[in-house]
Order: sequence, then C-alpha cells, then structure tokens
Amino acid sequence: MRAIAIVGYGYWGPKLTRNFLQSDGFDRVLVCDEDPERLRRVTRENPGAGTSPSFAAVLADPGVIAVALATPVATHHPLALAALKAGKHVLVEKPLATRSADADELLRAAAASRRVLMVDHTFVYHPAVQRIRELIQAGDLGRLNYIDSTRINLGLFQHDVDVLWDLAVHDISIVNYFTPERPTAVQAVGSAHPPGPLSSIGIVTLRYPSGLFVHVNCSWVSPVKIRHILVGGDKKMVVYDDLNPTEPVKIYDTGVVAHTDEERNRLIYDYRAGDVFSPRIAPREALANLVADFAAAINNGKPPLSDGRFGADTVRILEAAQRSMASGGSEIRLEWS
Repeated sequence: MRAIAIVGYGYWGPKLTRNFLQSDGFDRVLVCDEDPERLRRVTRENPGAGTSPSFAAVLADPGVIAVALATPVATHHPLALAALKAGKHVLVEKPLATRSADADELLRAAAASRRVLMVDHTFVYHPAVQRIRELIQAGDLGRLNYIDSTRINLGLFQHDVDVLWDLAVHDISIVNYFTPERPTAVQAVGSAHPPGPLSSIGIVTLRYPSGLFVHVNCSWVSPVKIRHILVGGDKKMVVYDDLNPTEPVKIYDTGVVAHTDEERNRLIYDYRAGDVFSPRIAPREALANLVADFAAAINNGKPPLSDGRFGADTVRILEAAQRSMASGGSEIRLEWS
C-alpha cells in the first residue's frame, strides 16, 4: 500500500486531504495531527482517510511513502528534514522555509535521499496562470516590461509570518514561474496596522537584468478583496483577475511606442488600443493539478513544476525583501549562480 500522510489539519490540511482522496496517485490517505478534535473532524469529513496522532509513527510506517506538511511555517524546515531523512517524499506548504540556509539544507537532504521535495505554490498550477505562461513562452506578449500585482484583503492575520511571507509569496512564485530570470535587486517597505510585531501591509519591487520591473502590493487590512496581476509586454498586455470566475484572463492588444522627434528634440509617444480577448480557461482546480504533479514526480522521477529549487528561489527573494524592509527599504542585491 502506497500511502501519503497529510500532517496538520487546520486551514490547508482539509483541502489537501480532499484532493489526495480524489486522486489516484496513492492507495491510502492518512491525516496526522496532535489535536484529538481535529482527528475526529477528519473522520467526520473524510470517511476514507485514516488518522494518526504521532508524526514519529508516520515516519516509522514503511507504507507511508510521502508526507504533505500543512503546519505552521516555523515547523516546515525541521519536519521536512526529518521526513526526508526517514526516506519520505515531501510536499511542503508555502513557503519552503523562512531562511535560504534552511531551504538549501532541505535541497541537500532531498538529493542525498533521492526523494522528491516539492513546495505547495498552488498558483503555479492554476489554469489561468498556466495559460498566461504559455502566452509568454510563445512570444505573444513580446518582451516583458513589467508585472504589477495587487493581493489585498481583510485578514487573515498570521501569528508567525508577516504579510510578505503570507501573501507576497504567491505573487513572487507566479513571477518566478512566468520567467526563468531572477531579480538582482529587491526593495521592500511595510507597516503594521493595527500596531504589532508583524507588517500587515507590504510593497515589494524587483528589478531584473533584462529591464523587467515587478511591483507587488499586499495587505491584510483592505476593506475589499482584490487579486489582480497585470503583465505588460511590448506587444500585448494581460490582466489576470483571480476573483473573476468566467473571464479570469483578458489579453489586450494594447501598447505604447516611444520615438524621438529630432526637430523638437524630445520623445513622442504613440498609443495603440486594439482588441480585447478572453481565452477559455479550463475549470480544473489548481490544487488537483498540484497533487497530480506530486504523484507523477514520485512515480516517474520527473521534477515537479514547483520543486525544491523553485521553492528555495522564492525563499531567497522573500528573505532579501525582509532585510530590505528591516532597513527602511534599502536596495538588497542578489547574485544567482
């Protein structure tokens, strides 16, 4: 019996449990949590799932070939490391870790144990995000000039990570999926409202060698919920609205061209406003795609889209943003090998 254990049955654990039960990638689904009431919930909500109160027992079970961690962020590194050393494949809820050094240690442990290490960057598996990536790769948008993202809502306030690690992590992972290029300069500012130890509002800017400019606005204290990403190319532009169930992606044949007026010695801007097209987006749930990719990576050895290296890159960018925020928004330089 090839079993997977979902560790933690708080907010994200039930979603993982439902999707793994609906998947044919594993013969058995087990949920592990120290809270007896949560385990009773598992039995009520998912009659097909087994339960265990002991993470140590899960790691000792030879029938459990993989674990999916849906636990507080601070536990991701130690629990994932223990699971990898026990010979389990590991799926970790985002972010992979809170320090790039810890993320790198997990990469080494996965390589040493020859096990899959994957990060639950769910939006990478969203059909709308994947369609936009196809447009970028096909050259339909032309050269990428900017990506502008807004991810704001009222709550949920986290107790162990600030708004960057909770919300901006999604947008940074999406940008990392859109382009293989990585930022060489990171700046971030933030503020805590109401007053507290963790920033509830954050703004991140990323600069790339190609000239790509990325701006991310995230907040836990907005009266409205907005999930917008604008992708600007020199040929076309795209708007992704995650809250629009019928037309989440709109492609604009719109642009601006600058040229020099030699007589007046100044720049002249020409504007192009063409058609707007909304492609059909498959209704498949992103988390179902992610679960299928994890199972496929275990079965055929092909690295998943959001593998450990992908997750570690996201951690490194967030770590730089945190350093920038702590220093009042100074520019942090990054070098990539």
